[in-house]
Amino acid sequence: QVQLVESGGGLVQAGGSLRLSCAASGRTFSIYAMGWFRQAPGKEREFVAAVRWSGDGTAVADSVKGRCTISRDNDKSTLYLQMNSLKPEDTAVYYCVADPSSTKLRRTPDYWGQGTQVTVSS
Repeated sequence: QVQLVESGGGLVQAGGSLRLSCAASGRTFSIYAMGWFRQAPGKEREFVAAVRWSGDGTAVADSVKGRCTISRDNDKSTLYLQMNSLKPEDTAVYYCVADPSSTKLRRTPDYWGQGTQVTVSS
């Protein structure tokens, strides 16, 4: 079992930046692929970004490419999402996810955090 707790969400103006964090506990953090999903009001959850257990392979959705960077610190069991040049359409609840498989993580990850709200005002 892995427990995931997100932080760092909030209200920001368009063009601003936020850094989301996800603290993991439970089983060894370093063996899991980690990532972020988001869900905007009235929309389905969508994949945002993922990083392999080793930290040397990342994937980012086209909708945030060039504006978001995912990283992890296995010593601190923490995942990050740096978001720059935020747009109103980035407004959503952002969820931290984990799965032993980096492929499965991008579709149906086993573990989810409770989510953190990001609101971007125009």
